[in-house]
Amino acid sequence: MVPKIFIDGREGTTGLQIYDRLSGRRDIELLAIGETKRKDPNERSKLMGEADIVFLCLPDPAARDAVSLISGNKTRVIDASTAHRTSPGWVYGFPELSESQRGKIREARRVANPGCHATGAIATAYPLIRLGILPRDYPLTCMSLTGYSGGGKAMIQTYEVEKTPDMYAPRMYGLNLRHKHLSEIVSVLGLTRPPVFCPVVDDYYSGMATTITLHNDMLSGNPTAGDIRGVFTEYYAGERFVTVAPELGGGMLESNWGAGTNNLEITVSGDDDLTIVTARFDNLGKGASGAAVQNMNIMLGLDEGIGVDL
Repeated sequence: MVPKIFIDGREGTTGLQIYDRLSGRRDIELLAIGETKRKDPNERSKLMGEADIVFLCLPDPAARDAVSLISGNKTRVIDASTAHRTSPGWVYGFPELSESQRGKIREARRVANPGCHATGAIATAYPLIRLGILPRDYPLTCMSLTGYSGGGKAMIQTYEVEKTPDMYAPRMYGLNLRHKHLSEIVSVLGLTRPPVFCPVVDDYYSGMATTITLHNDMLSGNPTAGDIRGVFTEYYAGERFVTVAPELGGGMLESNWGAGTNNLEITVSGDDDLTIVTARFDNLGKGASGAAVQNMNIMLGLDEGIGVDL
């Protein structure tokens, strides 16, 4: 029987991108809701009850409310919001995290899709922490540059229709240092000291470059940048969507790399004393909708690469 899929909140940026990735597939059935009933809790509950997997592409409070509309044990959930990323009973939807994570996602009833900035920070810091190279109390600093589509429909409208002169240059934000992705970064990495995390939005549509900075003499074993690149190469060996650049970074790294794909590339730059590790990926791909479809494929026992790219 063909699995049935319902996207709750299809009108948002993430929901539309998930729909675009799924609409041409014949191995699933997309359940549609009428325009006049898309906010009707009874109709939404009915469709959720019919679905094998529901994507929640909603603001955080609405995502929490939506879970309460699901009755019975049939329906499984992938939540693209921030609402459940640190909640008990929810599996974090980053299959490349460790050997066991993919299996946890496959069996999960509830999966929390990672945040875009968090995806980059976790992809770069987690292997070093898990292998005992990066201490959990390290004073980590992370800068993350993103295209404006990460801000959703309102920001897209502002940049493309209502642009003001300040939007032609990169703009730092989250300057209270309490960005909403910070809690999942701390939780998933198991940090005892929160990182200094600063996001930046720039005048291009999609793509992300997330960078952590390291003093090598504060790491276990005092590794060089080359040693650290070797660690990542071994850790992500065999992964389809997370790869490591074959050489240390030099020249320039464009932040719109991989647009329209579910790929994430890690580049290590530096020398014997200092290292930066940069993850580049599409904030709407591996940072949102592509990752959500990858998780759906895993949960359904399908090839996880089907339909993850636009």
